[in-house]
Amino acid sequence: MPNPEEDVSPDSKVEALARRIALSIEQGSVLPGTRLRSIRDAATKDGVGRNTVVEAYNRLAARGYVEARPGSGYYVRKPSASHVQAPAPHVTEAVDVVSLLREQLEQHYEVRVGDGRPPASWMEGSELGSSLRRARSQGLTDIEHGYGTPWGYLPLRETIARMLGERTIPVSPRQVLLTQGANHALDLIVRHLLDAGDEVLVDSPGYYPLFGKLKLAKVEMLGVPRLADGPDLDALQALLEKHRPKVFFTQSLAHNPTGGSISLPKAHRLLQMAAAHGFLVVEDDPFADLQPPNAPRLAALDQLERVIYVSSFSKTLSAGLRVGYIAGAAHRINALCDLKMVTVVSTSDFVERVVHQLISAGQYRRHLNRLKARLDGALGPAQKALARLGLTVHPSPPGGYYLWVELPAGLTELGLARSAAERGIFLAPGAVFFPQRQGQQQALQAMRVNVAYANDIRFLRFLQSALKAAS
Repeated sequence: MPNPEEDVSPDSKVEALARRIALSIEQGSVLPGTRLRSIRDAATKDGVGRNTVVEAYNRLAARGYVEARPGSGYYVRKPSASHVQAPAPHVTEAVDVVSLLREQLEQHYEVRVGDGRPPASWMEGSELGSSLRRARSQGLTDIEHGYGTPWGYLPLRETIARMLGERTIPVSPRQVLLTQGANHALDLIVRHLLDAGDEVLVDSPGYYPLFGKLKLAKVEMLGVPRLADGPDLDALQALLEKHRPKVFFTQSLAHNPTGGSISLPKAHRLLQMAAAHGFLVVEDDPFADLQPPNAPRLAALDQLERVIYVSSFSKTLSAGLRVGYIAGAAHRINALCDLKMVTVVSTSDFVERVVHQLISAGQYRRHLNRLKARLDGALGPAQKALARLGLTVHPSPPGGYYLWVELPAGLTELGLARSAAERGIFLAPGAVFFPQRQGQQQALQAMRVNVAYANDIRFLRFLQSALKAAS
């Protein structure tokens, strides 16, 4: 694995070492009472100076992770429960969209298995942090202090157009509209295309924040069952014989929450059905930069005639850099730009410049390579660990964040989530990912598992105990 202290300042080396040790303590890999390596051994092992190790250990002591015992060394402290704020009872069940969203934003939990993003140490908290700091402080002296263009920063749109071309989705920069992440993009599309009472198709299970937006717009959702290779097109055909949906919102690759990706034959047939029945397709592709350029994308097959394409840098770059985009036919993007002006005027020119600088300087590509390696390294062991416990883990190809895990008879997802919350573990129960939760909840007990947290020993021990009690 690449050394996170590579090409960084002495202070960054200290922080990288401190974070790595802290993460091991948080995940239970280093138990309370364990003596840390001696200053000399740690310096040799990590290839840093002794002063770097001393400063890192002192930071860990200041943050409450370890304690110094004069003449003996540094020892891991017993965890203190006082800093963990107990979630409200109705939130521990995470049964509705707002509750689950709130819990992902709040920092109540020590183990965040149900989170939608990787840990900060995989993203801006590690080697990317120094790049972000440089990008924020360098090369942005010419920034404008007005609102900026509502289309978004032109050099970034030109870069995105080039990236889309590599995915065989040829567009001009004028067909790209920058947004405050994928959620903002979806909100604009819902406002523009739909009226109260309209019918739309959605993946089931699918992206639950989208369901909240559609409910707010008083739109009726028709769930299309999600299979390992994409939507169930026989079920879709049955829906089309009874309904006239205007739009199908779907995530083709690295699907949230099941982790699966659409097959090429299924993608082709889906577009034929869209043309025959007159509905548009909104393809959400938040993990685009982790997927192969030639992966089967509806937008590539359709060339943006019926497909509106949405993606984002928030999942792969930094949750704090809210930059997403919409690509589509010119007349649709023009209308969406007008709506963006009416609702938020414009997006942040400064943040868009930061993202552009990270891409153009090559730092984003290096970060993606490291992120892919971490995901690939975590995926196999996570699948095996959960399968060894007797859980059904759906196939999930590399390049995504999620595993869809079915629970055995006698173990309910809400009961499991509630019990986990009491132990500082955040789970995402399957029911929230279905547009009509009640019926699906009775038929299937499942949970979405974030690959980055799946191997946490505290989570696995909790599951083992819960499964034993249920049996």
